[in-house]
Amino acid sequence: MGRHIAGWLGRLRPGLMAALFAAPLTAGAEVPGRVVSMNLCTDQLAMLLAGEDQLISVSHLTRDERSSAMAEVAEDYPINHGRAEEVFLLAPDLVVTGVFSAAVASEMLERLGVRVVRFSPASSLEDVRAHILRMGAVLGREEAAAAMVARFDADLARLRADAAVRPRAALYAPNGYSSGDRTLAGEILAAAGFDNIAAEIGFSAGGILPMEVLVMAQPDLVVTSERFPAASRAEELFDHPALDGGAGGTAPRTSHDWVCGTPFVLRAVAEMAEARRALERQGGSARSSAGSRP
Repeated sequence: MGRHIAGWLGRLRPGLMAALFAAPLTAGAEVPGRVVSMNLCTDQLAMLLAGEDQLISVSHLTRDERSSAMAEVAEDYPINHGRAEEVFLLAPDLVVTGVFSAAVASEMLERLGVRVVRFSPASSLEDVRAHILRMGAVLGREEAAAAMVARFDADLARLRADAAVRPRAALYAPNGYSSGDRTLAGEILAAAGFDNIAAEIGFSAGGILPMEVLVMAQPDLVVTSERFPAASRAEELFDHPALDGGAGGTAPRTSHDWVCGTPFVLRAVAEMAEARRALERQGGSARSSAGSRP
Protein backbone atom coordinates (compact mmCIF):
# COMPACT_ATOMS: atom_id res chain seq x y z
CA MET A 1 0.00 0.00 0.00
CA GLY A 2 2.62 2.53 1.09
CA ARG A 3 4.73 2.12 -2.05
CA HIS A 4 1.77 2.93 -4.34
CA ILE A 5 0.86 6.12 -2.45
CA ALA A 6 4.51 7.12 -2.24
CA GLY A 7 4.85 6.65 -5.99
CA TRP A 8 1.93 8.92 -6.82
CA LEU A 9 2.89 11.63 -4.36
CA GLY A 10 6.45 11.55 -5.59
CA ARG A 11 5.28 12.06 -9.16
CA LEU A 12 2.93 14.88 -8.19
CA ARG A 13 5.49 16.83 -6.18
CA PRO A 14 8.80 15.53 -4.76
CA GLY A 15 9.18 15.84 -1.00
CA LEU A 16 5.48 15.75 -0.11
CA MET A 17 5.59 12.13 1.01
CA ALA A 18 8.01 12.83 3.84
CA ALA A 19 5.93 15.76 5.10
CA LEU A 20 2.74 13.70 5.16
CA PHE A 21 3.99 10.61 6.90
CA ALA A 22 6.22 12.46 9.34
CA ALA A 23 3.07 14.03 10.80
CA PRO A 24 1.89 12.06 13.85
CA LEU A 25 -1.66 11.27 14.78
CA THR A 26 -3.24 13.89 17.01
CA ALA A 27 -3.08 12.79 20.63
CA GLY A 28 -6.29 12.12 22.49
CA ALA A 29 -9.24 9.75 22.68
CA GLU A 30 -11.00 11.35 19.70
CA VAL A 31 -8.62 9.84 17.16
CA PRO A 32 -10.48 6.93 15.48
CA GLY A 33 -8.59 3.67 15.33
CA ARG A 34 -10.88 1.77 12.94
CA VAL A 35 -12.18 3.77 9.99
CA VAL A 36 -14.42 2.57 7.15
CA SER A 37 -15.16 4.58 3.99
CA MET A 38 -18.29 3.93 1.91
CA ASN A 39 -17.84 6.49 -0.88
CA LEU A 40 -15.52 6.72 -3.89
CA CYS A 41 -14.26 10.19 -2.99
CA THR A 42 -13.92 9.69 0.76
CA ASP A 43 -12.11 6.43 -0.03
CA GLN A 44 -9.36 8.31 -1.83
CA LEU A 45 -9.02 11.11 0.70
CA ALA A 46 -8.88 8.58 3.52
CA MET A 47 -6.27 6.46 1.73
CA LEU A 48 -4.11 9.54 1.23
CA LEU A 49 -4.38 10.77 4.82
CA ALA A 50 -5.04 7.84 7.16
CA GLY A 51 -2.37 6.66 9.55
CA GLU A 52 -0.89 3.16 9.47
CA ASP A 53 -3.64 0.52 9.88
CA GLN A 54 -6.22 3.24 10.64
CA LEU A 55 -8.32 2.70 7.50
CA ILE A 56 -9.75 -0.83 7.54
CA SER A 57 -12.10 -0.85 4.53
CA VAL A 58 -12.97 1.17 1.42
CA SER A 59 -15.87 0.93 -1.00
CA HIS A 60 -15.74 -1.48 -3.93
CA LEU A 61 -16.10 1.51 -6.28
CA THR A 62 -12.58 2.70 -5.61
CA ARG A 63 -11.13 -0.38 -7.33
CA ASP A 64 -12.72 0.70 -10.62
CA GLU A 65 -9.91 2.34 -12.60
CA ARG A 66 -12.41 4.20 -14.81
CA SER A 67 -13.69 6.19 -11.83
CA SER A 68 -10.94 5.97 -9.23
CA ALA A 69 -7.52 7.60 -9.40
CA MET A 70 -6.34 5.15 -6.73
CA ALA A 71 -7.67 1.85 -8.06
CA GLU A 72 -4.30 0.13 -7.69
CA VAL A 73 -3.85 1.34 -4.11
CA ALA A 74 -7.37 0.16 -3.23
CA GLU A 75 -6.35 -3.42 -4.00
CA ASP A 76 -4.49 -3.40 -0.68
CA TYR A 77 -7.65 -2.71 1.33
CA PRO A 78 -10.65 -4.90 2.18
CA ILE A 79 -13.71 -3.60 0.33
CA ASN A 80 -17.30 -3.01 1.37
CA HIS A 81 -20.50 -2.50 -0.62
CA GLY A 82 -22.04 0.15 1.59
CA ARG A 83 -24.35 -2.22 3.44
CA ALA A 84 -25.00 -1.47 7.09
CA GLU A 85 -24.68 -5.12 8.15
CA GLU A 86 -21.23 -5.68 6.67
CA VAL A 87 -19.89 -2.33 7.87
CA PHE A 88 -21.21 -2.80 11.42
CA LEU A 89 -19.53 -6.20 11.67
CA LEU A 90 -16.20 -4.48 10.97
CA ALA A 91 -16.63 -2.72 14.35
CA PRO A 92 -15.66 0.76 13.10
CA ASP A 93 -15.50 3.74 15.41
CA LEU A 94 -15.82 6.07 12.40
CA VAL A 95 -17.49 5.78 9.01
CA VAL A 96 -16.83 8.40 6.32
CA THR A 97 -19.10 8.63 3.30
CA GLY A 98 -20.82 10.99 0.88
CA VAL A 99 -24.07 12.82 1.53
CA PHE A 100 -25.68 10.93 -1.35
CA SER A 101 -24.04 7.54 -0.73
CA ALA A 102 -25.68 4.65 1.13
CA ALA A 103 -28.02 7.01 2.96
CA VAL A 104 -30.13 4.26 4.54
CA ALA A 105 -27.06 2.34 5.66
CA SER A 106 -25.55 5.49 7.16
CA GLU A 107 -28.69 6.24 9.14
CA MET A 108 -28.88 2.66 10.40
CA LEU A 109 -25.26 2.73 11.49
CA GLU A 110 -25.88 5.95 13.41
CA ARG A 111 -28.85 4.35 15.17
CA LEU A 112 -26.50 1.53 16.15
CA GLY A 113 -24.13 4.04 17.73
CA VAL A 114 -21.52 4.32 14.98
CA ARG A 115 -20.18 7.79 14.23
CA VAL A 116 -20.80 8.71 10.58
CA VAL A 117 -19.27 11.77 8.89
CA ARG A 118 -20.69 12.79 5.50
CA PHE A 119 -18.87 14.76 2.80
CA SER A 120 -20.58 16.77 0.07
CA PRO A 121 -19.34 16.45 -3.52
CA ALA A 122 -16.62 18.96 -4.34
CA SER A 123 -17.88 21.68 -6.69
CA SER A 124 -14.77 23.88 -6.71
CA LEU A 125 -11.03 23.82 -6.20
CA GLU A 126 -11.60 25.53 -2.85
CA ASP A 127 -13.77 22.55 -1.89
CA VAL A 128 -10.80 20.28 -2.57
CA ARG A 129 -8.79 22.17 0.05
CA ALA A 130 -11.70 22.11 2.49
CA HIS A 131 -12.29 18.38 2.07
CA ILE A 132 -8.63 17.56 2.64
CA LEU A 133 -8.59 19.60 5.84
CA ARG A 134 -11.88 18.13 7.06
CA MET A 135 -10.74 14.56 6.42
CA GLY A 136 -7.55 15.34 8.29
CA ALA A 137 -9.58 16.63 11.21
CA VAL A 138 -11.92 13.62 11.48
CA LEU A 139 -9.01 11.18 11.18
CA GLY A 140 -6.85 13.06 13.69
CA ARG A 141 -4.34 13.75 10.90
CA GLU A 142 -4.44 17.55 10.91
CA GLU A 143 -0.74 18.02 10.31
CA ALA A 144 -0.70 15.65 7.36
CA ALA A 145 -3.73 17.42 5.88
CA ALA A 146 -2.18 20.85 6.34
CA ALA A 147 0.97 19.67 4.57
CA MET A 148 -1.10 18.29 1.70
CA VAL A 149 -3.08 21.52 1.34
CA ALA A 150 0.09 23.61 1.38
CA ARG A 151 1.53 21.53 -1.43
CA PHE A 152 -1.79 21.58 -3.30
CA ASP A 153 -1.84 25.39 -3.14
CA ALA A 154 1.74 25.65 -4.33
CA ASP A 155 1.24 23.24 -7.21
CA LEU A 156 -2.03 24.89 -8.25
CA ALA A 157 -0.39 28.32 -8.25
CA ARG A 158 2.37 26.93 -10.45
CA LEU A 159 -0.10 25.31 -12.84
CA ARG A 160 -2.70 28.06 -12.95
CA ALA A 161 -2.50 29.72 -16.32
CA ASP A 162 -2.02 33.43 -16.75
CA ALA A 163 -2.75 33.33 -20.46
CA ALA A 164 -3.05 36.53 -22.46
CA VAL A 165 -5.26 34.65 -24.91
CA ARG A 166 -7.73 32.17 -23.46
CA PRO A 167 -9.10 29.57 -25.89
CA ARG A 168 -12.75 28.60 -25.54
CA ALA A 169 -13.53 25.02 -24.55
CA ALA A 170 -16.63 22.89 -24.12
CA LEU A 171 -17.00 20.03 -21.68
CA TYR A 172 -19.08 17.41 -23.45
CA ALA A 173 -20.08 14.30 -21.52
CA PRO A 174 -22.45 11.41 -22.42
CA ASN A 175 -25.93 12.55 -23.50
CA GLY A 176 -24.47 15.99 -24.23
CA TYR A 177 -24.13 17.02 -20.59
CA SER A 178 -21.92 20.06 -20.05
CA SER A 179 -20.55 21.66 -16.88
CA GLY A 180 -20.46 25.40 -16.20
CA ASP A 181 -18.06 27.59 -14.27
CA ARG A 182 -19.53 26.81 -10.85
CA THR A 183 -18.42 23.18 -10.96
CA LEU A 184 -15.18 21.38 -10.21
CA ALA A 185 -14.76 20.54 -13.91
CA GLY A 186 -15.40 24.16 -14.87
CA GLU A 187 -12.77 25.38 -12.41
CA ILE A 188 -10.27 22.87 -13.78
CA LEU A 189 -10.81 24.37 -17.23
CA ALA A 190 -10.43 27.91 -15.91
CA ALA A 191 -7.25 27.09 -13.97
CA ALA A 192 -5.76 25.63 -17.17
CA GLY A 193 -6.40 28.86 -19.07
CA PHE A 194 -9.66 28.14 -20.91
CA ASP A 195 -12.95 29.99 -21.09
CA ASN A 196 -15.98 27.72 -20.79
CA ILE A 197 -18.66 28.04 -23.47
CA ALA A 198 -21.25 26.60 -21.07
CA ALA A 199 -21.00 29.86 -19.10
CA GLU A 200 -21.53 31.84 -22.30
CA ILE A 201 -24.84 30.12 -22.97
CA GLY A 202 -26.03 30.44 -19.38
CA PHE A 203 -24.97 27.24 -17.60
CA SER A 204 -23.51 28.14 -14.21
CA ALA A 205 -23.69 24.56 -12.96
CA GLY A 206 -24.59 22.09 -15.69
CA GLY A 207 -27.13 20.97 -18.23
CA ILE A 208 -27.69 19.33 -21.60
CA LEU A 209 -25.87 21.09 -24.43
CA PRO A 210 -27.49 20.26 -27.80
CA MET A 211 -25.09 19.39 -30.59
CA GLU A 212 -26.46 22.28 -32.68
CA VAL A 213 -25.65 24.79 -29.93
CA LEU A 214 -22.21 23.29 -29.49
CA VAL A 215 -21.41 23.64 -33.19
CA MET A 216 -22.72 27.20 -33.37
CA ALA A 217 -20.65 28.20 -30.34
CA GLN A 218 -17.49 27.22 -32.25
CA PRO A 219 -15.28 26.21 -29.31
CA ASP A 220 -11.56 25.85 -29.89
CA LEU A 221 -11.56 22.54 -28.03
CA VAL A 222 -14.18 19.95 -27.07
CA VAL A 223 -13.28 17.93 -23.98
CA THR A 224 -15.13 14.63 -24.03
CA SER A 225 -15.32 11.91 -21.40
CA GLU A 226 -13.20 8.81 -21.54
CA ARG A 227 -15.33 6.18 -23.23
CA PHE A 228 -16.43 2.98 -21.60
CA PRO A 229 -15.41 -0.27 -23.31
CA ALA A 230 -18.94 -1.43 -24.18
CA ALA A 231 -21.35 0.22 -26.62
CA SER A 232 -23.40 3.07 -25.20
CA ARG A 233 -26.12 5.14 -26.84
CA ALA A 234 -25.26 7.98 -24.45
CA GLU A 235 -21.78 8.12 -25.98
CA GLU A 236 -22.80 7.81 -29.64
CA LEU A 237 -22.81 11.59 -30.01
CA PHE A 238 -19.00 11.49 -29.62
CA ASP A 239 -18.93 9.90 -33.09
CA HIS A 240 -20.85 12.77 -34.67
CA PRO A 241 -18.90 14.18 -37.65
CA ALA A 242 -19.42 17.71 -36.32
CA LEU A 243 -16.88 16.97 -33.60
CA ASP A 244 -14.25 16.40 -36.27
CA GLY A 245 -14.51 19.89 -37.64
CA GLY A 246 -17.34 22.28 -36.93
CA ALA A 247 -17.06 22.03 -33.16
CA GLY A 248 -13.31 22.56 -32.95
CA GLY A 249 -10.64 20.06 -32.04
CA THR A 250 -11.31 17.29 -29.55
CA ALA A 251 -9.28 16.09 -26.59
CA PRO A 252 -10.23 13.20 -24.28
CA ARG A 253 -10.18 13.73 -20.55
CA THR A 254 -9.10 11.22 -17.95
CA SER A 255 -12.31 10.73 -16.05
CA HIS A 256 -10.91 9.50 -12.74
CA ASP A 257 -8.82 12.64 -12.24
CA TRP A 258 -11.89 14.85 -12.65
CA VAL A 259 -14.38 12.94 -10.52
CA CYS A 260 -13.47 13.65 -6.89
CA GLY A 261 -12.20 16.59 -4.88
CA THR A 262 -8.70 15.23 -4.29
CA PRO A 263 -5.19 16.45 -5.21
CA PHE A 264 -5.47 14.36 -8.39
CA VAL A 265 -7.41 17.22 -9.98
CA LEU A 266 -4.03 18.87 -10.45
CA ARG A 267 -3.19 16.24 -13.04
CA ALA A 268 -6.33 17.25 -14.93
CA VAL A 269 -5.30 20.91 -14.75
CA ALA A 270 -1.83 20.03 -16.04
CA GLU A 271 -3.26 17.97 -18.91
CA MET A 272 -5.61 20.74 -19.97
CA ALA A 273 -2.87 23.37 -19.69
CA GLU A 274 -0.79 21.29 -22.09
CA ALA A 275 -3.78 21.07 -24.45
CA ARG A 276 -4.01 24.87 -24.35
CA ARG A 277 -0.33 25.24 -25.16
CA ALA A 278 -0.74 22.79 -28.04
CA LEU A 279 -3.54 24.94 -29.44
CA GLU A 280 -1.35 28.01 -29.19
CA ARG A 281 1.47 26.28 -31.03
CA GLN A 282 -0.95 25.29 -33.78
CA GLY A 283 -2.51 28.74 -33.93
CA GLY A 284 -5.81 27.12 -32.99
CA SER A 285 -7.15 29.77 -30.64
CA ALA A 286 -8.39 32.25 -33.24
CA ARG A 287 -11.88 32.08 -31.78
CA SER A 288 -10.63 32.80 -28.27
CA SER A 289 -11.96 35.30 -25.77
CA ALA A 290 -9.48 37.84 -27.16
CA GLY A 291 -10.98 37.49 -30.60
CA SER A 292 -14.38 37.45 -32.20
CA ARG A 293 -17.35 35.56 -30.80
CA PRO A 294 -19.92 33.80 -32.94
